[in-house]
Formats: sequence, structure tokens, C-alpha cells
Amino acid sequence: MITNTELEYKGDLYPTKIIAFEHEVDSICFHTDNSVILKVTVLRDSLIRFRFTTKGYFSNDFSYAVDKSHSHGYNFLEVSEVEDYYQIKTSKVQCRIQKIDMRLSIYDLDENIILEDELGFHWEESYEYGGNIVKMSKASKDGECFYGLGDKATQLNLKGKRLENFATDQYAFQKDQEPLYKVVPFYIGLQNKKSYGIFFDNTFRTYFDFCHERRNVTSFWAEGGEMNYYFIYGPQMQDVVTTYTDLTGKPELPPLWALGYHQCKWSYYPESNLKEVAAKFRQLKIPCDALYLDIDYMEGFRCFTWNKDYFPDPKRMVAELAEDGFKTVVIIDPGIKIDKEYAIYKEALEKDFFCKRADGPYMKGKVWPGECNFPDYTNPAVREWWAGLFKELISEIGVKGVWNDMNEPAVMEVPNKTFPMDVRHDYDGNPCSHRKAHNIYGTQMARATYHGVKRFAYPKRPFVITRSAYAGAQRYTSSWTGDNVATWEHLWIANIQVQRMSISGMGFTGSDIGGFAEQPSGELYARWIQLGVFHPFCRTHSSGDHGDQEPWAFDDEVINITRKFVNLRYQLLPYLYTMFWQYIEEGIPMLKPLVYYDQDDIQTHYRNDEFVFGNQILVCPILEPNSVGRRMYIPRGSWYNYWTNEEVKGGKEIWVDTKFDQIPLFVKAGAIIPKYPVQQYVGELDFDELTLDIYYKAGKEKSVVYEDAQDGYDYKKGRYSFLSFQTTGKEKELIIQLHKEGKYDTNYSKYKINLIGLPFKVNTIEIDNVEVSFDRNTLEREGYLIVDKEFTSLHITGE
Repeated sequence: MITNTELEYKGDLYPTKIIAFEHEVDSICFHTDNSVILKVTVLRDSLIRFRFTTKGYFSNDFSYAVDKSHSHGYNFLEVSEVEDYYQIKTSKVQCRIQKIDMRLSIYDLDENIILEDELGFHWEESYEYGGNIVKMSKASKDGECFYGLGDKATQLNLKGKRLENFATDQYAFQKDQEPLYKVVPFYIGLQNKKSYGIFFDNTFRTYFDFCHERRNVTSFWAEGGEMNYYFIYGPQMQDVVTTYTDLTGKPELPPLWALGYHQCKWSYYPESNLKEVAAKFRQLKIPCDALYLDIDYMEGFRCFTWNKDYFPDPKRMVAELAEDGFKTVVIIDPGIKIDKEYAIYKEALEKDFFCKRADGPYMKGKVWPGECNFPDYTNPAVREWWAGLFKELISEIGVKGVWNDMNEPAVMEVPNKTFPMDVRHDYDGNPCSHRKAHNIYGTQMARATYHGVKRFAYPKRPFVITRSAYAGAQRYTSSWTGDNVATWEHLWIANIQVQRMSISGMGFTGSDIGGFAEQPSGELYARWIQLGVFHPFCRTHSSGDHGDQEPWAFDDEVINITRKFVNLRYQLLPYLYTMFWQYIEEGIPMLKPLVYYDQDDIQTHYRNDEFVFGNQILVCPILEPNSVGRRMYIPRGSWYNYWTNEEVKGGKEIWVDTKFDQIPLFVKAGAIIPKYPVQQYVGELDFDELTLDIYYKAGKEKSVVYEDAQDGYDYKKGRYSFLSFQTTGKEKELIIQLHKEGKYDTNYSKYKINLIGLPFKVNTIEIDNVEVSFDRNTLEREGYLIVDKEFTSLHITGE
């Protein structure tokens, strides 16, 4: 056994014997004889926070990540003391804290161990910076798997990996490269069919080791700050993810157009070039809702300015694009050019809003405009000022969305690619160095941008996208996975990154379709668009220096594939919008890795490629060139091949044949998939019917459809439509029951019902217990019925 003396000799310090404790409402504090305090706070029966301090007191409790409105309150809390340990018991778990050394273990109510300390909390004094390097190590059992941590370019299961969290501008990053642009210090453990989560809310540079250094030990540590983590008990992964997402917050609904297809390049200019791109989309009938302007739209890369040579009348141009259904999104970076003639710079200087070095001068760094100063977005006054700067762009010119880039923060021509670590920040009244503020700088910029766009877009909804983010950024912004590369490996990476972001609370994410750096082949671009339309954020983006990457940069076959899949996305918009509603209402991730979908099936634990889009569509991208099919795993249950309507029983790996214009897509038996007609942009068409694809299943299945005005805030006043369908399939019967909620009346009056996989020939149809006549020829030949939307029960019987 290692003694405390030996460990101290190695440089690490540990809590010693507990000498006192006090219990106050939902918190219990334990004190050791070497001045360590552990504060345990029971937020919910399955959500417990652990805070350690070695100073004998706690610093101000402040977090940018935790949503102040998160739900908390427990059913049961009991604190007891036995000979060797203290026990904290809730209605879900029991936590034991050893008296001799403060190590803790967490059990379920049946005495099964969920998580236990190995060395537990320990620390090392940081003589270079002051404060502590804080460390935690947990015992890991054989067969335990680990998921989460947000944006990582590695396999979905993190077992055996060591990862680093430090927001970094990693242009053209590679597989397994660390660190990347985003910091989400949250992981999910799965062992013995039980799931738990750990959220280490510490904004310093952090590390996670999942049995990499030592086979049965998982550890996490930070270069400063507090050992402050939340334990979340499942036992289902769904419970862990929804609790974490509730803790760190959920976004508002985006406008529906933001879920359409977006086109971007570095850079579209002058105006005639942008107009050509817009015209080509409409000419080729490839739907598109948003066009982006990169840094070249500005005058000398100065934020909130326009290059009048390229864009002489931005308001007119934005209005003309809007008439054709295009929303304009513009880039805004944090670097403000040092230029005494530049109004934004002058105002920030006068108000003392720029970040400063430790000994007083403003932090100066090179980005696109040359020498820049940088606003301190951790200062509420700076955020308020920044929000106000969007008035002209949004309410006067008519820009519909803002794209924040370079906000890791990225600085050029310096070895560490970012601010010096001695830069000072306000941190909302908790002054600190850049070591602490670095990882949340991008999120606070996106937050200020969001409040500005929201203020001036009102009564419409805002759209903001950011490259860098910390846990909780999803409350303000969508994101993308950064500067990827046009390679097949990066297609594989993109698939995993977006799945991982989805179960890490940040659902509204996508990748640069086709790759940002280098030039994709037509085949790679086609395969990427086939994946990208199943990501919540869907945008083609390229660096432009290698040629064009619009769909028409490739041959007719690729153009046709792009059109086919973008059309499919636009048909599925009500399904995608419903996914988003469930994400913001219940914290349910929009994309579900197979392990999330069915954690009890051990076959899912190491699957990377397949995922469930929403609740009922299984997607598996083609990730290799010249493929005419692939092996894939079908989760348990019955599924229909989307292209052939052939039913497949799951729980096994199968070979799926595909053509170049297809990828393996399957729909869960019993599902009702809502579809709109294809539109060139959201809101282009008025239509009188909603298509419902109904996939027969013996037994029961529930499906839901959420709709509202597609923009604005009336949905918060109850003006939405929420349809709950229950299908019940029998040998010669199909019953569809419909329950409606909400005060929004949809434009359409009918459902076009496609019956798929019906095992009998239809004999009679009853609507609300009244037999109705139907077009037997159309039903037998085309497989569909037209039904008034006001029904509550549809009863189909067979011969």
C-alpha cells in the first residue's frame, strides 16, 4: 500500500483524515486535518456535484457552463455515519466517503458499484503560476467504455485514449490530432449495462486519460482552478445525456431556414460572383437557403464594415437575394484592427474594452487585418457593447445570421497560436489570466453576438455559428467542426465528430461538406453530401484557393446526386424540426450513436459509422471510394430499407448493396415519417397536404411531428402544432391514432398517407369509426391514401 508520505514525496499531495463535517440542506461539507474541504451538493437524485479546495475555503462559485435555469430538486436525501465512512443516499444512488483519506465511491441502491476513486482527488502545487494542478483518478473495470468529450477526431469509444482540451486553431487537422477547436469536458462511462457521466467544469487546459497510461485507471486533471465535477447517474445513456444537456442548457428553436442547405466559400466576392452562385442554385433546382460572406466582404478585414468596391450597396443586394429566398450570413472575427480612423476601434479604446497584458499594455496580435486588439468578452459591459454593434448589419442591412470564426482565440505568427497566458480577463467580476479564460473566450464572443443578433432580428429568431466553444455554448450558437481536409479519412472523422457533439450537448453541428482544405474528387463530394444532409447543420464550405466546390464544380452525375440528397433533406424538414424540438424540450440528442440507441447490445459499443437520425431513421455513410455497398450493423428490431422498402431484422451485421446515388438508409418499423414537398428554399411553397410515410409493424410504435410558424416566438405562447401518432399493427389490421396539442393551425388540410410494408390487401377503411370509401386503384397501384387532417383514428382492415 502506498502511504501519503510516499505520495507527497512524488510531488502529489492528498487529503488526509476527515475531522469534521456539516450538513446544510442539499450540501454536505467534509473537512480534513490538512485543510482540504470537500463540498458535496445533491442537485437531483441522480446528479451530484463534488467540489474540492485545498485552501481551507472556497473561491467564488461561478460557471459559464451551467445554465442557471437547469432543473434541480431531489426526492430523498439522507446523510449517515458508520465506522469507516460517511454515506449520502438519494432515491437513485448512495455515495460513500472514506474517513481516512476522503476517497469516495458511488453505488446504486442494489449495492452495485458505479464509480469509485482509485487515488481520488490529489494535487500538485504549481510553483510557476501559483495555485494547484488538480487531479482525479478513478478505478476502471474491464470492459468499461467511454464516450463524449465533444469535438474529437478519433473513434467514438475513447477507451485507451488520452485527450487534451485547449481550444486551438488546428487548420487541416489530422485523425487523432489533439487538441482541437472545442472544449467539452464531459464524458459518459458505460460498464455492466449501466451508464454514468462526469462533467469536469474547469476552464483551464484539461486532460482526460481513459486507461491509456494505466490499464484500469481513468483520470482527469487541470492545469489550474478547482477540482469541480458533476456526477450523473443513468443507468441509461439517454438519462445521462439529457441530464447533462439540461445542466448546461439548451438552445431556442432556430428558424426553419437555418436547417436548410447552406453554401459558403472563402470568399464570394464581388457582388456579381455571389449573385452568380445564387442564380446557379435556382437554375439547377438545388435547394439552398443561406449564402455566406467570408472576410473579403469587409473593408481591409475590419469587422462591421463593407468593401464598397465589391459590395457598393449591401442593403440592396441582401434584399435582392432575399427576394429569391436566400438569407445572407456574414463572418465576424474577434480581432479589431488597430486603426485610429476606424470607429469601432476608437470606441473600444475609449471605453477600455480590449484585453490587457499583466503589466498593463493592450494585448496585440496579428490576424487577417494585421495588428489587432481583442475585446474582453468575459466583461459584461463589453458583451453589451458588442451586441449593440450588430444594429446596422441586422436591422438596417438585413443580414440574417452571423458566423464567428478565429475565436479560440487564434493569433498568427506566434508559436502557441493564441494569446500570451498572462493576458488578464474580467471573467464576470472574477478577474483571472488567459490560462483560465482561454477555453471560454469563443463562447463568450458567440454569446455577445447571439444577444446582438437576437435583439435586432426580433421578432424573427437569430442564427449564430461559432468555431470555438466550451460546454454550454449550445445555449447561444450552432457550430461546425473547423478547418477539415478533402480526404476520405476526414469524411470518417466528420461522421464521428458530429455524433459525438450530439451526445455532448451540442446538437446543432455539422462539418464543412467536401472538406475545407484541398480539393475533393466528385465521388468524395457526393459521398460527403450524402452524409452532410443528415447532420443538423448542413453547409458546403471550402478555402477556395484550390478551385471551386459548389455542386456544379463536378460532373452532371454529382450534380444530380447533390440535388437528390438536398431534396431529401428538404422533404425531411418537418422530421428534422421535430428532432430539434425534442432536443430543446427534453435534451434528446438529434443524432444517436448506436451505443446510445441500444447500450444493452454489446455489439454497439465499438460501432463508429452508423447512427440514428432523430428517433427512426438509421444512416450509414459510404466512407471508401469505388464502393458498391458496405457491411453495417443493424440495431435490434425491424427496419425497412428506405430505397427498396424491404424489411430487415436487426441485431446483426449485414452487407448492404448501394449505388453511387444511394447510401444505406433504413427506417424503423412502425415509424411515421412526415415529409414536405421539395422547395427551393423554406417558405417558397404553400402546400395543401403533408405526406406521412407509414412503415407497418406488428405491435405498437409512437411517432411525433412538431410544427409552428417556422420563425418568430409565437411557439412560446402555445402557437404550435404537436401531433402524436400511435400505430398498432395486427395480422390484418392497422390502427393509427392521432392526438393533437397546441394552438397553431397548419396551412395544409390533408395527409397523403403512404402505406409501406402492409402485409395484407386493404378491404375497409374507417375514419373516426365511420367507414369511408377510398380509391382502391390508387391505393393498390400507388400505395397511398388522402385523408382529412382532422381525423383522430384511422382503422385499416384487410381481407
